[in-house]
Amino acid sequence: MNHRQIASQLGMLLLLFAAVIGAVGVFAFIEHLLGWPNEGDATVAFLATAAVTAALGAGLRRLSRRRRRVQMARRDATLLVVLSWVLGSVVGAVPFAIFGRLAGPTFPEPQFLSLASCWFESASGLSTCGASILTDIEAMPRSILLWRAALQWLGGLGIIVLFVAVLPSIGAAGKRMFLAESTGVTPEGLRPRVRETARILWLIYLGLTAATIGALIAFGMSPFDAVAHAFCSVSTGGFSTRNASIAAFDSWAIDFTIVGVMVIGGVNFALFYQLWRGRWRVVLRDAELRTYLAILAVASAIIFVTIFAAREPLALVDGVVRSDSAPEAARQAIFAVTSIQTTGGFGVPDYDRWPALAVGVLMFVAFIGGCGGSTASGAKVIRILIVAKLVWQEIEREFRPSVVRPLQAGTASIDPAARIAAATMILAAVLTIAGGTVGVLMLEAEDGIDLRTAASATLVCLFNVGPGLGMVGPALNYGWLDPETKVLLAALMILGRLEIFAVLAVMSRRFWRAA
Repeated sequence: MNHRQIASQLGMLLLLFAAVIGAVGVFAFIEHLLGWPNEGDATVAFLATAAVTAALGAGLRRLSRRRRRVQMARRDATLLVVLSWVLGSVVGAVPFAIFGRLAGPTFPEPQFLSLASCWFESASGLSTCGASILTDIEAMPRSILLWRAALQWLGGLGIIVLFVAVLPSIGAAGKRMFLAESTGVTPEGLRPRVRETARILWLIYLGLTAATIGALIAFGMSPFDAVAHAFCSVSTGGFSTRNASIAAFDSWAIDFTIVGVMVIGGVNFALFYQLWRGRWRVVLRDAELRTYLAILAVASAIIFVTIFAAREPLALVDGVVRSDSAPEAARQAIFAVTSIQTTGGFGVPDYDRWPALAVGVLMFVAFIGGCGGSTASGAKVIRILIVAKLVWQEIEREFRPSVVRPLQAGTASIDPAARIAAATMILAAVLTIAGGTVGVLMLEAEDGIDLRTAASATLVCLFNVGPGLGMVGPALNYGWLDPETKVLLAALMILGRLEIFAVLAVMSRRFWRAA
């Protein structure tokens, strides 16, 4: 195990985090000078965190210096990726914790007095889950809200992809790290120099973010709200600056701008790279993209018919009730399906009040998620597609045993290793959801949590969706949970963001024996 190189790269990661935290600290100081409440405490929290993080990063870099570089092995890259996400979520929680102590228990939103709550909020941000422990978001200083959004933006495309893009010293280890973290991007979608690929992907990400900010400002958002919501839309994260989330703006234009951006965020970014190179046909023939868009359309249609046929007033997350007209039903159905399937997690409709069929469809698309290599989470469309084809192949074999067909997704053949990986990932996800549900039920037994709440909380945290059902529904939050439950759910967020196996590998004895 190349401990020195791992420590060196973690040190550089801390320096990158220190730079971002410091920038938010400068924003907090400016807000303090302009008279915004509690920004003085936030300034201290961010600048102190930035100073300590920078010192630790520089110390790791200095202690791990060596003249001769050793190529990073796959095991080293896996460990570095897992440690980067865990360390990033811990560092991200520090400003929340310091601010909570400085603001004190009399502050309108006392959740940050709990270290478990701080880590939950940070892990939810970096993993782009969007589940929050905050009850009164609008009471928080704007710098805290900006940091929540920045965490989601950093986690969206992946801090490792950013890592590879900006570090000149990463060398040959870059490709291993890139592939270990960006599990949906295939080697065929990469240039020989992976650093160049990472840079192009981040340029696309930056361009999409800038375009979203411009559109949201044009449709009536304030510049601050536009920046925060653009960060969380492009990353399919779901944190908002408002208690009522997107419903607070009551704008069709804003709703569908967010919908469009979330749909784009759920697409494999390797396809945008192909567009960058002018390969339109590759994109149009992509089986996963076509399936993804078809699922969005069919699920939206089913939910529209279901809620419109119910002829009941449609409630929003802020308690406002809208008419049961066809346009309003279509608006809410499209927004809910897009937000849940892309794991964006923004709130407009209070879907927990919808008929059982509509809620069931939403939880089904939450399980599916977006495309591989996207900012979205979930089991991923490509895996669902592969497993569906495997099931059909076995069904056909029952009545046509002599027929042998190659398994294909579009024009691409699926090799046996990819089939096994897809099936085992889905099986592992189902088992993790089952185990997590039991864990939540046990930890919250005294609070009388129901199975619906526990199962949905586990599902949406593992797949980084955000809002669940019941006591963690779209109009509620996770702040009432016990600290132990918050820690469990935060761990599930990171486990799901790294797609389970990387974390389990690091936790196995054989991984360390091989070192």
